[in-house]
Amino acid sequence: METNRTVLLVDDDARLRSLLRDFLQKENWQVEEAADGIEALAAIDAKRPAIVILDLMMPRLDGIEVCRRVRQTSQVPIIMLTARDDEVDKLLGLEIGADDYLVKPFSMRELAARMKAILRRTGGLPQQPAVPADTLSAGGLCLHVQQHTAELDGRSLALTPIEFSMLELFLRHQGQVLSRLQLLDAAHGFAFEGYERTIDAHIRNLRKKIEHDTHAPKYIQTVYGIGYRFDGGTDGGEHRV
Repeated sequence: METNRTVLLVDDDARLRSLLRDFLQKENWQVEEAADGIEALAAIDAKRPAIVILDLMMPRLDGIEVCRRVRQTSQVPIIMLTARDDEVDKLLGLEIGADDYLVKPFSMRELAARMKAILRRTGGLPQQPAVPADTLSAGGLCLHVQQHTAELDGRSLALTPIEFSMLELFLRHQGQVLSRLQLLDAAHGFAFEGYERTIDAHIRNLRKKIEHDTHAPKYIQTVYGIGYRFDGGTDGGEHRV
């Protein structure tokens, strides 16, 4: 089966779209474009892209609302672009389902690297040599790595690529405390200081999907000052260090 190499660029800045289109076409991507949020929703439905590059500030429908609506029916990877280095905007985007973000101006090479890292975790690009243990489980959770599917008590879970990657790391290292940087590296394929706090937003999203009570989680425990630990479904609680 052919790999889907379609990327949807959503930005009201025609010049930026042109620059990105030229670069991504040289990287062997098939590029589709949308100039606002309404066009974006129609293009996602019609073109079925492998990944979406989505601007935050747009006319008619902004990137936050586009992302919210897309996540009601699709787990297509979304990288959000923002002209403002505003932590609230970044975290809001991540909490409603964006997989990553970049602040303008950004390096096109960095954008390409992040796209590849996300898609390798969704099966959208060829994988590195397979890691052992295709099926991982704990409590009522079951993760099928090669099929990229997850279940909780027999019910299918709709996980974003980053949520899936973090849950896989947790299941492979049950009982071990993982730092935000370790989780970031697993989710994106890279990690650097100053970005790791965004992992907290992804953890909140993941807890909403796998925990019965997010205030007393039984799976993902917070270890203050360090990161998080997966306890395999034991009694919940937060551990202070």
